[in-house]
Amino acid sequence: MEWFKRRFKNKQKQQRAQAPKVPDQYLDKNTNERVPENLEDAVAIISGLLGENDDFMLRRFHIFGQFEAAMIYFSNMTDTAVANQDVLKPLMYKPEQLAGTVIPQQQLINVLLKDALYHSKGSSECRLSMIMESLLRGGTIILIDGLNEAIIIETTKVDKRSIDQPQTEQVIRGPREGFIEQLGTNISLLRYRLPTTDFRIKMMKIGRVTKSKTAICYLKGIANDALVEEVERRLSVIDIDGVLDVGYLEQFIEDNHLSPFPQVQNTERTDKAVASMLEGRVIIMVDGSPFALIVPTVFNQFYQTTEDYSERFLMVSFIRLSRLLALGFSLITPSLYVAIISFNPELIPTEFAVAVSGGRAGVPFPSILEVLVMEASMEVLREATLRLPQQIGGALSIVGVLVIGQAAVSAGFVSPITVVVIALTTIGSFATPAYNAALALRLLRFPLVFLAGMFGLYGVMVGLILIANHLLSLKSFGVPYLSPVVPGNFDGMKDTVARSPLWSMKKRPAMLHTPNHDRLGGDVAAQLKEQPVNTLDPLKVGSQKEESANGISPSDHGDSSSGDSR
Repeated sequence: MEWFKRRFKNKQKQQRAQAPKVPDQYLDKNTNERVPENLEDAVAIISGLLGENDDFMLRRFHIFGQFEAAMIYFSNMTDTAVANQDVLKPLMYKPEQLAGTVIPQQQLINVLLKDALYHSKGSSECRLSMIMESLLRGGTIILIDGLNEAIIIETTKVDKRSIDQPQTEQVIRGPREGFIEQLGTNISLLRYRLPTTDFRIKMMKIGRVTKSKTAICYLKGIANDALVEEVERRLSVIDIDGVLDVGYLEQFIEDNHLSPFPQVQNTERTDKAVASMLEGRVIIMVDGSPFALIVPTVFNQFYQTTEDYSERFLMVSFIRLSRLLALGFSLITPSLYVAIISFNPELIPTEFAVAVSGGRAGVPFPSILEVLVMEASMEVLREATLRLPQQIGGALSIVGVLVIGQAAVSAGFVSPITVVVIALTTIGSFATPAYNAALALRLLRFPLVFLAGMFGLYGVMVGLILIANHLLSLKSFGVPYLSPVVPGNFDGMKDTVARSPLWSMKKRPAMLHTPNHDRLGGDVAAQLKEQPVNTLDPLKVGSQKEESANGISPSDHGDSSSGDSR
């Protein structure tokens, strides 16, 4: 029996090893096949693979009225005006500088690329797989009879939405530009803000079927080279049939796959991506996704916003502290309520205890069941609000909070104090800028409530210790998750709970090990501390009035009776 089991397992392993790793397609089996020299054979191969599509276009013509050729493209992905004016027209009429000259067939492609075509993005290719891939991405292909090469011209035109303010990261003061789905547009937005030769982009394709373009963006000399190599290594080992969003890559490259806390930050904002690169981080973008990944990531990035650096540091420090308090409220308020009500009611002041007991009179359920039912109801209501259309979602949230909550209290299912606690918890979770971090806190509330219901305040403390221990063990690309607090770094702590003035943060984060640590000139802070020159001080400038100079009145104080009378 054991021999049979081992044989069956070995057979399964052999079948899995023999199974194709890529979809059964013509190009996957013939990656190095060259274009046939005969035009009809080349057209037959391409038409046999793609000719069943209704937007497949084949246009036969003669180059310079002499050489037989064919132009192939997809009408829905190609700019037909460019294909007609910049490709087809110059190929059909011989340029003036070539009038009267005899062009050998073997030199034809070189002449077309250098003397005839009006398009800047043209190249020659002999591999059929590369030709097909360019065609599927919206390019235009020129096949010439008698040549085993084809001309590839980039004429892609895909409708895209306009650049607008990000919906998930709105700010009051700051830029209004956000990423869109097209990778080329997103890269142009970064180049617009980084006009430097140090800006580097490394492209790679991920996905056996989708072949999604992936861009690794960083600043040479600021980002650590080892970090860039590690990002490339983790992305290169991904073998999946399709990548439809940058979130697919996030789940592959994060360090701890079972942690509820995100170890990779995502953003829609171009200014946030640029600011991260200036600190020494790496940006990952995928064609078709309006989000960019930021690596490495630490915990304090999830309650910070780009607006924090546009406002003055005193106001920002107060706002950050309020966000951190809201984060704590959203995590521990329900569990503290359950623990105190169930195990330690003596901790409540007498007057407040009387009010609480009066509100709970007639409620048939224990406090832990109350909280769990209300928390589950709020999660369902929140999810329903997100998935419904915007016009209906607002009305549903108002109805759910006011009508259902009041009806539950009136019916005696929950106490009023429980509704207040759940409301504070929900509001606190909304105050967290990062959605994925707020989602982790929402998930951790439930085990904390269970621990509070079983062990009281001891259970709450044990739960918080376990969460803190887990945070201390997390790393993002080798960077401790709680940096720069643990391990401690004084310069890094200038931008954690409170933010120091911009002129005092001279160094980049030390945890990123950047080759260039200085981000502020050494003499800026010293010059700012000098006594300002108030050139418009009224005591220095004076206010000239009539015949008085430098604000000094004449001795007669303008008395007309003391002068000559007229």
